[in-house]
Amino acid sequence: MNYLIYIEHAAENLQFFLWYQDYAKRFDLLSENERHLAPVWTAEQAEAQALALKDNPTPMKTMSVETAAMFKGTDFAAPKATVVEIGKGNPFNTPPITPQSPGRDSVAPSEYPWSDSGSTLRSGFKASHDKKAAGAFDAADIKLQPCKSNHSLMFHLLASPLTSVPVTIQPFREEVSRIIAVYIADGAPRQLNLSSKERATLLHALAITTHPTAFRQVIHTVEWALRHQAHPNFIRWTICNGNRPRVVFARGLGVGGIVGGIIAAVLIVLSGAGRGWRVLSAIGFMIGIATLIAAWKGMCVVLHGMHHRHLRPWELFAEDDDASSVMEMKRGSFDSFGVSNSYEDQPWVAQYEKRNLVRKVFDREVWIQEPALRQIQDTIFLQALLGSVILTAICVGVFVALPKGNFY
Repeated sequence: MNYLIYIEHAAENLQFFLWYQDYAKRFDLLSENERHLAPVWTAEQAEAQALALKDNPTPMKTMSVETAAMFKGTDFAAPKATVVEIGKGNPFNTPPITPQSPGRDSVAPSEYPWSDSGSTLRSGFKASHDKKAAGAFDAADIKLQPCKSNHSLMFHLLASPLTSVPVTIQPFREEVSRIIAVYIADGAPRQLNLSSKERATLLHALAITTHPTAFRQVIHTVEWALRHQAHPNFIRWTICNGNRPRVVFARGLGVGGIVGGIIAAVLIVLSGAGRGWRVLSAIGFMIGIATLIAAWKGMCVVLHGMHHRHLRPWELFAEDDDASSVMEMKRGSFDSFGVSNSYEDQPWVAQYEKRNLVRKVFDREVWIQEPALRQIQDTIFLQALLGSVILTAICVGVFVALPKGNFY
């Protein structure tokens, strides 16, 4: 998670994926009657919705009430959505509390204030989420109507033509509204990198059902990004056992070794020494080339010899007396309904920038505990040695073939 927050800047993908896995498990634990309230969103419905959006694209823009009144009756008027009234006496007008299950602990609790029962957010934060979710539906041209209930003022959808039950009584409707406000809505604190078509298709699906299949297309996009982008990048990042100043320093040493080997070979060629003495330049070539190849992969051969790595910048200032704040930060990163993943205001950022270059090059080190990672680094080091031997043989062979200079 630290890599996704501080390096990849895409932690929302994993946070959303973990929430979805937990959500699907909790949905399966519901009773059969509750599951029937949220119909399955089939692949045929998703394709039909995608074709409809392609044929009649909806501008994803929110039009204020004043603007809508100004353009009323003109060609620029917003399209009207069909509204199906629900009787005020309908006993299903009051949405149920989001069910809880023992498996809910698999996702860290939200840092937002919860009610005394622990089942719902307090009214202020809940109303804010409902407002953002309603704005997202409105931007997708899905008609919403405010409904006052004995729980709070929440925006809800009316009965859908594709299902016979009001969507307000569907399970986890309140939680889905929070997900829309945190991950789906335009400008959300953890907005997923979705195309306008994917966002509109998802919102139309959520306007009909809260079944996990409504997230099918989006979860496929998120999982693909995690498996084929974030994970390979994470592996390449973990191979680097030194910070950037240390890697740049290692590259400089590699270049210096190569230059030293060239200077030694040239001096011996220009002298009257025998050809055998020119092989001594292989020492500089081999050390320099091996160091440069390893540094090109982000490795420092000195740290690798001890199986050490530098502490990450956010780990350097995590002292024992500040362990509570570190744990709070980690808990918040796994919070499905937390705030933005921005870290620029964290104290370690300014503190690390103030560190001088020498301290960064020789920062504190820690033992690499993962055996698989050490094995990967060993493989890279052997590849660097093999490449160094081949290139050194070529370079030394060229200098050995040159005639004597006999200048001294």
